[in-house]
Amino acid sequence: MSGAQLRLGRLFNKQSGRSFIAAIDHGVTIGAATGAERAIETVEAVITCEPDAVLIGPGLLPKTAHLFAHRGAPAPVLRADFIINDPRLKDLGEGYRVLVSPTHAAHLGAEAFIMFLIMGPEEGSMFADNVRAISQAAEEAHKIGLPLIVEAVLWGSRIKDKRDADLLTCACRTAAELGADAIKTEWTGDVASMAKLIESVPAPVLVLGGPKTDNPETVIDATRGAMEAGAKGVAYGRNLWGADDPRQMGQRLREVIHGNVLVAS
Repeated sequence: MSGAQLRLGRLFNKQSGRSFIAAIDHGVTIGAATGAERAIETVEAVITCEPDAVLIGPGLLPKTAHLFAHRGAPAPVLRADFIINDPRLKDLGEGYRVLVSPTHAAHLGAEAFIMFLIMGPEEGSMFADNVRAISQAAEEAHKIGLPLIVEAVLWGSRIKDKRDADLLTCACRTAAELGADAIKTEWTGDVASMAKLIESVPAPVLVLGGPKTDNPETVIDATRGAMEAGAKGVAYGRNLWGADDPRQMGQRLREVIHGNVLVAS
């Protein structure tokens, strides 16, 4: 077993084989998101939801390291890149940049790091640069024993349906072929197409939460469907810390994801 495989395994519950990741990396691309204006307090609130891991930005992790520096704390997963996806910056066009190397992510204390694979930009060069960045990061990460999670998404001006199951499957398979140890992607909307996607990807698949929904039952139903399809967990942000009662939402999600196996308090 490699160091990357060992660290990746720490993100998953031993009994259920699944992972509940709370995402609070939104500030990297959209600043102070509604409901997360007070950054450190939001991380504290997220941790009370008892996730297995927390997806966080490279500037926020050092400022909250004390919250992760004890046995039983969730594993920090570092956001390592940037895209222009804030509607207020739409006039700047599409852009992608790597922010943090795998080595620096490890220095910051990350147990894993995550990068986007964006399938829909107008410029082919942006997509090609994105592919190259992932493959180079995978090579460096595996040399130092750090797992790479790729967030494979259908974003960009060329995309009409960001849940297109066929294209999502292509994105996820591409990410795995580039060296991703796990995949984060959209819920396709139904169990059959999600199961087909997961069967095509030789890596654990996690489902992202997407935009905030006003109906928590929608999130719970989608989570239940993703688990039935074979997903190995979720990475949710706004639908967790933006919920009316985040701790209650966290408990409900843990029950769906882990079944009767709950994360110890």
